[in-house]
Amino acid sequence: MAALHRHQLVRLSNAGWSAVLARPWDAVARACLSHWAARHEPLVVTQQAAGLPAEQLGLGLAAPLRWERRRIALQVPLADVLCFDEFPSAHAVAGLLAARRRGAWLRLADTLVELGAAPRVHGSFGWQQLTGLDYLHAGSDLDLRLSARDAAAADVLAAVLARADPRGPRLDGELVFPDGSAAAWREWRQWRARQVDRLLVKRLRGVSMETGSAWLPQPC
Repeated sequence: MAALHRHQLVRLSNAGWSAVLARPWDAVARACLSHWAARHEPLVVTQQAAGLPAEQLGLGLAAPLRWERRRIALQVPLADVLCFDEFPSAHAVAGLLAARRRGAWLRLADTLVELGAAPRVHGSFGWQQLTGLDYLHAGSDLDLRLSARDAAAADVLAAVLARADPRGPRLDGELVFPDGSAAAWREWRQWRARQVDRLLVKRLRGVSMETGSAWLPQPC
């Protein structure tokens, strides 16, 4: 099995869904999970709780408005995982944007691909693209997951995002380093410019506030 990472998608087996639905959910959560199970929609790998057994996996589901935008957390045995997947690419969500914004978005996506960032979109745009359900509203952000091989690459990616067309949806998301550590791109820019002295770094199994650069991967 490939190394797990946050924002990775998981599809459960039929037995896995049966076990999930057998739990004592309230009416809203049960209706949402029943829909997910019937259509074999994915769940997403979340930050793993301290003390979680190795054979268990912490997952989440961000429900659309139909189910009160409920955030549902659950743990499942790894044995119930059918396969792993990823959120849609940046190019794949272009059809969810207003027609007048698609050209600029596709050019940005092209640039990010050329820089080796393998851009993926999670959040409301990603979930709507995956499920066809109504997630988006006027204030929805575009949440990106961008791969950065080192600090210099992260600087370039953050600068590209900062120059993006401000008339489109607000660009949110993270710069993800080879070891899975991640930082919000806006916070990264502030930290690198020494506008703040600490940076929140997220990992699969916890978060930390970093001041120095010892945690960063070294350039090849």
